Amino acid sequence: MFKRPHNLTLGNWRTHPFSQWSFHNVREVIASTEIRHDPEHSDVPKENIQNLGEIIVNFPEVRCPLTALLQYSHSDGLQVLKNGELIYEWHAGHFDSRKPHILFSVSKSVTAMLAGILESENLFDSNRNVIDYLPGVKGGVYENCSMRNILDMTVALDFEENYSDPKSEYMQYRVATGWNPADQTDPGPGLEEFLYSLKQSADSHGQSFLYRSPNSDLLGLVLERAAGAPLAALFSHFLWQRMGARDDACITVDQNGLARAAGGISVTLRDFTRLGQLFLNKKGMDDDINGKGILSGDWLKDTFSAGDRDAWTRGNYAQRMPNGKYRNKWYQSGDEDGSISGRGIHGQQIYINPARATVITRFSSSPDPLNDEITDACFNAFSQIAKETG
Repeated sequence: MFKRPHNLTLGNWRTHPFSQWSFHNVREVIASTEIRHDPEHSDVPKENIQNLGEIIVNFPEVRCPLTALLQYSHSDGLQVLKNGELIYEWHAGHFDSRKPHILFSVSKSVTAMLAGILESENLFDSNRNVIDYLPGVKGGVYENCSMRNILDMTVALDFEENYSDPKSEYMQYRVATGWNPADQTDPGPGLEEFLYSLKQSADSHGQSFLYRSPNSDLLGLVLERAAGAPLAALFSHFLWQRMGARDDACITVDQNGLARAAGGISVTLRDFTRLGQLFLNKKGMDDDINGKGILSGDWLKDTFSAGDRDAWTRGNYAQRMPNGKYRNKWYQSGDEDGSISGRGIHGQQIYINPARATVITRFSSSPDPLNDEITDACFNAFSQIAKETG
C-alpha cells in the first residue's frame, strides 16, 4: 500500500487526494481508541463469487457497468452479501482491505445499534429524557429533550450542518471533536462542553426531522454514562466480540478522550458488511458466538417499520426520499422491499434489503462531502443488484 502522503495534516485530511490514504489510516491522523475484536472467535462468510462488475446500472442519463460507476464515484471498496454468502467484492487500487476505513455518519447508525443492545441489557432506556443521564444539559437545547428525539433526529437544535463555511459554528464543532486544528493558544472547549452550550430553535422538539450531527455525539455520551464504561469498550464487549468481528475497529476521541459517536468509527470492509448481516440473520437473534442474540427482535422491528412519518415529511430530507422515514438513526427507504440504509459524507453507504436477504457496503473517498446524485445512483444500483442476484 502507498505511504502517507507528504504534507498531509489535520487541516487537509478530508480533502482529495489525501483522503484516499487518510480515510483508512485515521488512527495516524486523529487521536483514536481501539475497539477490540476477539481473535479466537472471528466469523468469516462463505463465498459464492459472481461477476457483478459488468451489471449495467443506471446513472442519470447514462447506463454503465457497475465498475464504471464505482470508479466514477471515487469508491474505495464494495462488498455484496446475499443469503449470508459473499458474492462480490471490489477494491480500488489504493485500498487496503485489512485496514479500518472511516464510516463518517454511518457511525450514527452503528451507535444506535449499540443503544438498542444496551436497552435489551437494561442499561439504557430510550423512553427517558436526556437530563436523566446528563444533568449538565440544563439550560441548553437538550434540557427538555427525550432520548427518542435524539435517536430519531427530531431535536429542535439551532445549528447548521455547514461543511464549507470556515467561520461557521459547525467548524467550531469540528475543532471540539479534534477533527480540525485548534488555536494552540486557546484550544477551546472539548466535545462535551460544546454540546452543553448548544441552544434550541424557536420550534418544539419532536415536530420535524432535522439532521444534526451533535445529537449523535450526545447519544454516545449518554451511553457511556448509562453503562459506566468508555464507548469503545462498550462497542467491543457488546457488539464487536459478540458478532465475531475479524479485525479491530477504532473511534476518534477529542482532547479529553470523549469518543466521536456521530462520525468517528472506522471499520474494515468485512466487518462493515458483517454489521449489516446482523439485521438479517433470523432477525438478529442467532448471531452471538455464545448463542445469545445481539439485536433484539423488538428493536429490529422498530427500526425497520416505526418512525414518525409526519416529522419526516416536515423535515429537510423528505424531497430526496418521499416515501421514507428515519428511525434509530437508520433511513427507511419506503420501497417495496422495506430496505434501510446508513449514509456518511464522502460516499460511505450500507444498504440492507430484508426481502432479498442482501447487504451491500461501500467505502469512498469522494472529493465532495455531499453528492446527492452519486449517493442516490449507488443506492439505486444496490437495489437493482439485490433484485437481479439469486
